[in-house]
Amino acid sequence: MKVLLPEFFKEQDLKSLPKGIEVVVYPKQGEVPRAGLEAEFLVASFPFGRTSALIEKLPNLKVIQTLTAGVDTILPFVPRGVTLCNATGVHDVPMAELMVSMLLALLKNLPEVRDNQTKQSWTWLDADDLEGKTVLFLGYGSIAQAIEKRLEPFGAQFIRVARRERPGVYAISSLSALLPLADAVILLLPLTEETTGIFGRELFSLLKLGALFINGGRGKLVDTEALVEVLQSQRIRAALDVADPEPLPKGHPLWNAPGVLITPHIGGSSPGFARRAFALVRQQLEGYVSGKPLLNVVENGY
Repeated sequence: MKVLLPEFFKEQDLKSLPKGIEVVVYPKQGEVPRAGLEAEFLVASFPFGRTSALIEKLPNLKVIQTLTAGVDTILPFVPRGVTLCNATGVHDVPMAELMVSMLLALLKNLPEVRDNQTKQSWTWLDADDLEGKTVLFLGYGSIAQAIEKRLEPFGAQFIRVARRERPGVYAISSLSALLPLADAVILLLPLTEETTGIFGRELFSLLKLGALFINGGRGKLVDTEALVEVLQSQRIRAALDVADPEPLPKGHPLWNAPGVLITPHIGGSSPGFARRAFALVRQQLEGYVSGKPLLNVVENGY
């Protein structure tokens, strides 16, 4: 069986793949080796434009394994009958650490402190505690669970909201009643037709004065104009690892909105990414060649 893998995996790792697999490595740019065009298993890398063009050239394709948790950018290009699997679990550690860092940075006013440092201004700013704060997760998958695990020792309390109700987790239909209870909201929903623009003026208006809003999901989950308005009113503060549009262009009002911390979609990036990603790929391939069910199969867009 031929498998197409991106070139950033180490050659020594490839030797640990199960027998019966012929690996063809494809570069970020340029032509794919001819043998790779017979592949039935594709590990999709970045950028997704490269992957979408590659998919069209693979007549024997049966499985696409992404290296991202979200699949909104690749989903439209997946042919009928091809199984798509995401990388749930691969990004839990760096995403959780970034979200916790953002929450603490906002509570301790670190962006403002840094601004004052650049001005050499010794200015007193009151900091807040995480202990006793209520954190609402909007989207409660493996990343949210990893964040919650790290926040528990701080003494935070949690409200869990997802698209489907289950024990300990509220459905989105309860969101309007729950948002006013939250000191901080961490948005982690996948991007689908139903969730696009879900956080707009109506939901922002329900947040308590001084609430913190953190988006680690997708920029298009949020109505950017509404976010700019609520930030300019200084009713809330925000930390964003994603934006709409993305990359955020120079001159965009979000850059200079008061009370916002912005990082350039770095949540899943860490030195351990390749190791965790390859561990998932190896597990998937071992299961696939032995006829076992694949992990993280995408159904209904997520």
